[in-house]
Amino acid sequence: MKRYYFINDNLDELEQVEQELERGGISTPHIHVLSKDDAGVQQHHLHEVNTFMRQDVVRSGEYGALIGIGISLLAVAIAWLSGLAETIGWVPFIFLSIVLLGFFTWEGGLWGIQEPNSRFRRFEQALADGKHLLLVDVDNRQEETMRRTLAQHPSLKPAGVGAAMPSWVVGWQEKWRDFVRWAP
Repeated sequence: MKRYYFINDNLDELEQVEQELERGGISTPHIHVLSKDDAGVQQHHLHEVNTFMRQDVVRSGEYGALIGIGISLLAVAIAWLSGLAETIGWVPFIFLSIVLLGFFTWEGGLWGIQEPNSRFRRFEQALADGKHLLLVDVDNRQEETMRRTLAQHPSLKPAGVGAAMPSWVVGWQEKWRDFVRWAP
């Protein structure tokens, strides 16, 4: 899957584009709008980028986990090399390594919550200027539908291509949406 980015300054048009994409077979979890005008996005019933994904929590948490793995391995290696594990036992050192991994992952996430998502940094100026970012995740068979639909809207400016959300995440979101519609 690929993620296509488009910039526009008209929420009415983005609402129309989202509806046309959905009629063309691209489901709602594949379409997102990122904007500083959250109230306008909600008023137009657009599928917005959730608050959690606006921040760099996931990427920073992954870096924190990598650091935590390194520190945990270091703690276990020190216990083994010093001979403490032979006298005290391995349980405290294994527990310490688990705590260290959790702590550094958590710290990485806290660091990331303060930073905008690295995938959206290049669009910060456009968003600050009052423009809106349309994100469309499509696979190869949906690209033509997207291109036909967006060709009817010349005011949408292409802003790049990137990696999309994993297909299993989008599939889960579709199943959740279907369940919410079905459930009382």
